Amino acid sequence: MIIKLLSQFHYPFPMLKNPLAEELQEITDHQWIDGEYLALYEDNPQVRQKYKKTKTAHIASQWFPTARLEKLRPVCRLMLWTLYNDDMYEESNLQEVFFVHQQTLSILRGETIAEEARIPLSGLLVSLRNELLQFLPTDSITRFTDGLQKYFTGLEKELDYKSRKEFPTIDECLNIREDSLCLYPFLELMDLETGIFLPAGIHQHMVIKRLKALAVRMMACFNDVQSVLKDEATDAIYYNVVKVIQHSGNLSLEEACQETLRIHNEYLKEFQYLQNFLPDFGEWQDAVVNRVHYISMTLNGWKSVSYRLDRYNSLEGFPDVKTIQQTIS
Repeated sequence: MIIKLLSQFHYPFPMLKNPLAEELQEITDHQWIDGEYLALYEDNPQVRQKYKKTKTAHIASQWFPTARLEKLRPVCRLMLWTLYNDDMYEESNLQEVFFVHQQTLSILRGETIAEEARIPLSGLLVSLRNELLQFLPTDSITRFTDGLQKYFTGLEKELDYKSRKEFPTIDECLNIREDSLCLYPFLELMDLETGIFLPAGIHQHMVIKRLKALAVRMMACFNDVQSVLKDEATDAIYYNVVKVIQHSGNLSLEEACQETLRIHNEYLKEFQYLQNFLPDFGEWQDAVVNRVHYISMTLNGWKSVSYRLDRYNSLEGFPDVKTIQQTIS
């Protein structure tokens, strides 16, 4: 039923893929997973293999299809960080996640060096910051870190509901998933792809902010249908959109999945309308149209790669809790 339903998530947008994907995947697998960050899972080659199979560089290459290698590299490093960080802290307590939250942002803002941060991924974050500083101005870096702040805020809310074993409302769940999916940081790095730095007023425009939110929410709906069986098995039901809808309406799982698809399709209609009838941004109009075009491509890109990944489709695609706890202890 789940596979059949996933095929009904359609995106009438282009889908491109960076031809550097495999070259960056080689760097991810051998220079990072088996190299710089080997200590995280040095005694567990099976876990390292699972991360390699997630094909993080291929996901990044769908979202940044025309970036040069040196600009795609930090995106791929960030994509690997999102998986490592999610796995390490999705079973942690709020106090621990809040500490990681503060240390992560402090490193990316240049306020804390790796040796002082006392978190396992500090070295990765320092490398990421140094790479981004080569290509992005301060305003872009600030928007990127604001996107990560959203992610941690969403993660903390998820853990809060899970610890209390309570379901949020449907609207609150969608708000949480909009943040915790960790797509905003990548959307804010689109400056790497386009090479055009839009004024702050455009980034803050209500239509542009809504387009970003709609893209993230569509992806959250797809992701939560895709992973609902895994989330049932791992007690992550309290912030899965499907399970929240099922609980709220006392529905069957299939009915809840269909309702999630309906919500998704309403988001899609709104996205297309806003994309087709953008406000007049004057001299920046072409650049804004192009930016929205790149935002739209994240949807088919994510579906294309994640549709086939064990990480999101089975219980075999991610490290077990015991392994994670050994890593961060």
